Amino acid sequence: MQTKAVTLATALLLPLTLTACGNGSDTAADGGTVTVTVGYQSKTINTVTAGTLLRSLGYFEDELNALGGKTTYKVDWQDYATGAPITAQMTAGKIDIGSMGDFPLLLNAARGKQLGKPTRLVAATGYNLRGGLNTIVTTPDSKLSALKDLKGKKVSTSIGSAADGTLVRALNDAGLDADKDIEKLNQQPAVGASALSAGSTDALSQFVAWPGLLTYQGKAKALYDGARLDLPTFHGVTAREDFAKRRPAVLEAFLKAQAKATDYLNEHPVEAAEKVADATGLPAEVVYLYNGAHGIATFDPALKPALIAALKKDVPILKAAKLTGDVDVDAFVDDRYVRKALGSAAYDKRLAAEPAPAASEVWPKNATETRSFRTPAELLAHVAGHKDAIRAAYVPDATTGTQWFADKAVWVADGDRLLPFVAPATAKAYVAGHDGAEIVTYAAALERAS
Repeated sequence: MQTKAVTLATALLLPLTLTACGNGSDTAADGGTVTVTVGYQSKTINTVTAGTLLRSLGYFEDELNALGGKTTYKVDWQDYATGAPITAQMTAGKIDIGSMGDFPLLLNAARGKQLGKPTRLVAATGYNLRGGLNTIVTTPDSKLSALKDLKGKKVSTSIGSAADGTLVRALNDAGLDADKDIEKLNQQPAVGASALSAGSTDALSQFVAWPGLLTYQGKAKALYDGARLDLPTFHGVTAREDFAKRRPAVLEAFLKAQAKATDYLNEHPVEAAEKVADATGLPAEVVYLYNGAHGIATFDPALKPALIAALKKDVPILKAAKLTGDVDVDAFVDDRYVRKALGSAAYDKRLAAEPAPAASEVWPKNATETRSFRTPAELLAHVAGHKDAIRAAYVPDATTGTQWFADKAVWVADGDRLLPFVAPATAKAYVAGHDGAEIVTYAAALERAS
């Protein structure tokens, strides 16, 4: 955790030091130091425009400095592994602004209301309209090939997370009960990843960037692509209601900075991936899988109706798990601050924007730009002829559009077409419906393409 001053004046030179947390007041407008505390999750890389990337770019500090006046602002960036401790700190009045996934956002809303410390959802960060941010993976040598194979098995997840929601919904679609037909292990992502590698769990259902990271490292393979649920998953920004009312200009400064960080990520996806990789220790290739030009996540601060509708569908899952009661989603969502920060016309334009279409993409070694291809087969032909010059290659699932590593995908040959899939069950379903189609190895797909 680190505090960064944003003006040349320091607290030691000022007679009055105030904090945005607790009992700060608007007298700070006449001087003094205001500390704004931001809770973020550095490795939950679909929140980077409100956390890791935003911090590295310094945009929030720039916006605070531009507020002018005699006030000195400091930003205390606090990094957490999950959303739960951010919520605990927010309801204790110790964090002003936080970012987390959709299920933790609902718990944030419920906990804030319960304690009389209400919070508000003020912006989105990264989202996938089909649910591709969550994936269920198994070990590379696992014999499991479909969700039904999980019956009687141990599955690690983080209860109360969006990944748990994906697990519950996916099992239900497969005719299984998450409470009765599997042994669910409630573990933090890193613990679950270790458990999978150690063989103490049969599968892992987690959010970004864990499934992609483990797959990239050769420690896992996909069993289920969350996008098969066709239900949006997203991450967002929440703020304490009392903070938002007392310091609206500060919250708007944050949202302006977040929008600038979003534009930077969208305009410079490779550089943004490198910055996030440097800050988190994650491989840049994994960051790009999710946050790249055609990555699994789309970044936009606009609170789109589809995201809010999905949030409402998440409430019953949390209620069934007895993690919360009813949550008034409409009362929790408040886009007034981001609309004002960006301007109504610009905000409406973002609301109407559509995610970038899926595409096959190669990241050459020592390159600052990627190259896109019209079809997966064209990408394979290029890779086959430049094997030693490729840093990473990505292809979209032929059914869901979820981006995945080309060499980790399940490939199907259908006549002259070569089609990639994230998980074996999806590939098998395609083959079953297309005469003559067959699953082939990656090596065989490369040979056919060349």
